[in-house]
Amino acid sequence: QVQLVESGGGLVQAGGSLTLSCAASGHTNDRSTMAWFRQAPGKEREFVAAISRSGGGGVAYYADFLDSESGRFAISRATNTASLQMDSLKPEDTAVYYCAATDVEVMSRDSNDFRNWGQGTQVTVSS
Repeated sequence: QVQLVESGGGLVQAGGSLTLSCAASGHTNDRSTMAWFRQAPGKEREFVAAISRSGGGGVAYYADFLDSESGRFAISRATNTASLQMDSLKPEDTAVYYCAATDVEVMSRDSNDFRNWGQGTQVTVSS
């Protein structure tokens, strides 16, 4: 079992920045994939970004909605931690952000492949 604890959420004005952090403990695995998902009120949980294995060689990939916004979100990873740097935040980025991790190395955007979840951290972007 892996425990994930998110931090770094909060209230920010549009155009501002936040950095979310996720700390993993328990039966962690450097070859697992760590990811961020988000869920806005009344909407389904959606994939935001993920990064495979720690210790170098990890591959970061992002949700399609970020494809035209290069660099607005950036995921990074160190041993037992994953971070999401979010810049130029928009009101539509308001959501609960969840950290998730797989048990094995897999490049997936499907929440069903992520067996380990944190409790979430609220991000609110005011206009």
